[in-house]
Amino acid sequence: MWLSASAESLDIFLKSPVTSTANISLLVQNLQTGELIDCYRPQNVAPPASVMKLLPTATALETLGADYRFSTYIEHSGYINGGILYGDLYVRGTGDPTLGSQKIGDRNFLNRWVKAIREAGIREIRGAVIADLSYFDADAINPGWIWEDIGNYYAPGVYALSYMDNTMNVVLRSGAVGSIAEVQYTVPEVPGVQFDNHIRCTSITHDGAYVHGAAYNYTRYLTGSVPSNQGSFGVQGDLPNPGLLLVQHLSQRLEESGVTITAEPMYISEADGKSRTLIYTWLSPTLREIIYETNIHSNNLFAESLFRTFGGRYWLPCTIHNSADFEKDYWLRRGVKIRSARIVDGCGLAPQDAVSAETLVQLLTYMYRSPNKDAFYASLPVSGQSGTLRSLLPGTELDGRVHAKSGTIAATKNFAGYIELPNGQTWVFAVMVSFGNGKSKDIQCVIGNYLLDLYKTKGK
Repeated sequence: MWLSASAESLDIFLKSPVTSTANISLLVQNLQTGELIDCYRPQNVAPPASVMKLLPTATALETLGADYRFSTYIEHSGYINGGILYGDLYVRGTGDPTLGSQKIGDRNFLNRWVKAIREAGIREIRGAVIADLSYFDADAINPGWIWEDIGNYYAPGVYALSYMDNTMNVVLRSGAVGSIAEVQYTVPEVPGVQFDNHIRCTSITHDGAYVHGAAYNYTRYLTGSVPSNQGSFGVQGDLPNPGLLLVQHLSQRLEESGVTITAEPMYISEADGKSRTLIYTWLSPTLREIIYETNIHSNNLFAESLFRTFGGRYWLPCTIHNSADFEKDYWLRRGVKIRSARIVDGCGLAPQDAVSAETLVQLLTYMYRSPNKDAFYASLPVSGQSGTLRSLLPGTELDGRVHAKSGTIAATKNFAGYIELPNGQTWVFAVMVSFGNGKSKDIQCVIGNYLLDLYKTKGK
């Protein structure tokens, strides 16, 4: 039976007006000795929010390795004769989330692709440039996500071919109070996209607009409000079909380089069975770099792309269900008590996700002793200094000592990671507070005070 080793610190934490009625799961252990520092209901599951990203990033490192790179293949059907491709050109994706990303990777990759295609002797394509999305199934939107999130920049669809972070910026013109903001254009330009616009200009001073829409559907519903009389105002939403936009842009670059194409760009969601010849393989940045971006900046698209690839370990196409089963089975076989966890997605957006503090601490302990420790540890934000932990405990004795992933949704705040002690030892911890009585920043303050008090009484 779990018992608290620090009753006073824990008592203050639990009796705070912010946490007194909350759902809490908490565990702090000395990583080197296994000594229990503190705990409260560590086996109870709670919504992890973005702390969920620890699971797919750890799983990816352990199964693929820090130097793994996603491959995107340029292939053709038919044959080439006299500079003419009598067939189609394919771009086949395997889940790389970095193509055209503003976060990491080579933004000029299309020029390299055009060069490779021309070096293959192609000057004319008597067919189409086709985006092959068949590596993932067509369930691009996780069914566990809620309508409020779906279609916004932080919850884009997940496809075998991602492009430009699967995100577009909808530029509005903000007018007088009470008027409907006018949609001017999108960046990038998305052929065929339409807007059912209900965004109203109000006296608010922040972005209160939402973008809603389904994968592959080119109508986006705009709701909420934006500040009035601001001129141009950008609202970010998801791309309806990033793979199709990618091959549209590739077709344009090819034609600008002198390659003629007889058919319009298109996409397929299932393999068409045609025999193909490989022209060129494009490699993503390393998994080490992708995981750094995922955890430091809590990148939902990157986390979901990693998560979805696990399903391919069972069979293709990769499915959400198979990905969740693989992740759970993988850690069960390594002694992590994850059986009670509910895994719906990889990024923590799904309200049905549920993980215990005990599971997270066991996962973190495993990764600290893994050959992949350095890549995993470097991906975690640092208190008071980087990423999503920049606002946690700055200027205190724990500034720079906490390396952890945070998770935030309404009335919920979680942290899981490591605390480095002055004596060279390390605490591994998870503190999960959901349905607290206050905003997430209020919960963070209470958690921060608790960790600092625990450090002062037990860690020095």
